[in-house]
Amino acid sequence: MSDKEVGLQGPAPEERPHPEGRRNSQGIRIDPEAESEPERRRTVFSAIVEDEPGVLSRVAGLAARRQFNIESLTVGPTTVDGHSRITMVVEEPDPGIDQIEKQIAKLKPVISIGELDDDAVRAELVLLKVRGEDPDKVHAITEMYDGTTLDAGPETITVQLTGDERKIDDAVDAFRRFGIIEIARTGQTALAHGAKKTVPGEEPGTSGEPTKPTTNTQ
Repeated sequence: MSDKEVGLQGPAPEERPHPEGRRNSQGIRIDPEAESEPERRRTVFSAIVEDEPGVLSRVAGLAARRQFNIESLTVGPTTVDGHSRITMVVEEPDPGIDQIEKQIAKLKPVISIGELDDDAVRAELVLLKVRGEDPDKVHAITEMYDGTTLDAGPETITVQLTGDERKIDDAVDAFRRFGIIEIARTGQTALAHGAKKTVPGEEPGTSGEPTKPTTNTQ
């Protein structure tokens, strides 16, 4: 046996083949001849969660750690006491969308989560504060988009508008001529179309319904 240790047979490191291409945001190596990134799409998730402190920050924190692209996140009460509904608009490739649903479903306060269909009923609210030099014209545009004037003075006018995303975008563009000073948008909230349940397994509650009188059987 020679003085030199005999190792595993094979090519030298510099002669070995090396994988080509880079990795995408999911850590998957991409073929350089293939499309660099899968196509993104926008979708809406609705989640029923336990109404406890910090639940919204947990969802937002998970999205930040995973670097998911969330466009808006809203939360509000449901018809069931102790439950809240989170509505989330995301833009990701299909693998990312699947991961969002799976990861959020694992969070302890989350009861159920589902992706809404394209025919879901969607709406958002926006407050616009514009310059008040042309109050009559501002009022005309507000009426055109079925809005409401909340505050009016010699310097500024604040209006409220509700509707789907396209209507809100068009309205904001129409108000730009007056000079938008401040804007606040809630982001989308949504419910499933018709009798379909918005979230799988969701059951209607009794919040807001009149209580039936009880009778004494003594």
